[in-house]
Parts: sequence; C-alpha cells; structure tokens
Amino acid sequence: MLLRRAALTLAATAALAVLAGCGSDGSDSATDTSPTQTGGKTTPCTYNAGGQGAKQVDPPSTEAPAEGTFGATLETNVGAIPITLDAGATPCAVNSFISLADQGYFDDTPCHRLTTQGIFVLQCGDPTGTGTGGPGYSFDDELSGTETYPAGTVAMANAGPDTNGSQFFLVYEDTELPPSYDVIGQMDDAGTELVAKVADKGTADGGPDGPPKESVQIQSVSIG
Repeated sequence: MLLRRAALTLAATAALAVLAGCGSDGSDSATDTSPTQTGGKTTPCTYNAGGQGAKQVDPPSTEAPAEGTFGATLETNVGAIPITLDAGATPCAVNSFISLADQGYFDDTPCHRLTTQGIFVLQCGDPTGTGTGGPGYSFDDELSGTETYPAGTVAMANAGPDTNGSQFFLVYEDTELPPSYDVIGQMDDAGTELVAKVADKGTADGGPDGPPKESVQIQSVSIG
C-alpha cells in the first residue's frame, strides 16, 4: 500500500496524510502467537495477515492485556525516549507494539518523517525508511472519538480506518488532528524535549515535511 504524501501547502486536510502508514489489506486472520506480557484482564485481538513484512516477525498473541501500563524506552542515536504505554486504552495496539519490540522489529530503523507545519510529529516504525513498510499484518482501530494529540502523545499512524501496522508518531508540540489515530502512550517530558530539539533543526531539504535533517535511528526498544 502506497504512502499518501501530504500536500506541501499543508492545508488542514492535506496535513493529515503525513500520518499515513502502510497497513495490510489482506483479510486472513493471523493465528500464530508470540510471547507478550500477560496477567490480569485480557481482551481478544485480531491481526489480519497480508502483504510482505518489512522484517520477518511472528504476529502478536491474540489475547492482549487490557489494563494497566507498560514502560518502554526507545534507545536512539540522539538519546533515550521513555514512553508509558496504556494497555487499558488501546490494548491490541499496545500488544502489537510490545510484540514487535520484543522481536527486535524496531531495532536499527529510522524515524523517516518529520513534519514542522500544521502538525508537529516525528514518524517512526518502518524498517524500510520509506513510509511504506509494515509488519505483514494489520489491525483495527481502538478509538473512543475523544482522542486528542497534545505534546508528548505517541499514536499509531495509519492509511485509513482499520489499517494499523507498525508505524507510529511522536508528537513534540500540541497538534490538532481528528480522533482517527490510536493513542498508545505518552513520552515523558525529557523525551518530548528531545524530539522537539530534532524538529528545531528542520527537515533534510528545509521543507515542512520530509526526513529530519538530524537523522534519528532507533537502535532498540526495551519493554519494562
């Protein structure tokens, strides 16, 4: 599935395309499971197989923790970005993120896209660095309709309804978006400031939307 590019005018509707991420459009449900954190209340999740994964990974467990929070740390070449993942809000998305992290899917991958006008996000989670890569499965949205995206938010990128995969975005400044993107967690203040410093340096070509001028590589993601 091709990444939808934002218009350079960054009108409100066009700016939303920056958060597009590749998701599978296959309809087969993934039935294989991989280890994930468990305990307490759980909820069933469906991960639909389809397309070629950017890295070979097993699909997540189809039973996801449905309460509590998990700590995660993005270790990057520009510093550590601690995140608190909220399994109670988006259990299937958090379950997928943890599974991918545990399998090393995010290791040595770039944050491929920075947007500095209209919306204020750094997008990551595609090992190909092109904005078209995904894990070889997709899953449905977990939206309440009241989602907001203040500075510090971590949310799933998508290519339309129910097309979540592996790509996510880090909000470094309060951003107005429709409630169309699963909010999976929050960065701490230091992590938000670190991303904002990357954004201050702009994009590689000086435009409002493109690869960050200061390359950001996720070296690993640890859970717990």
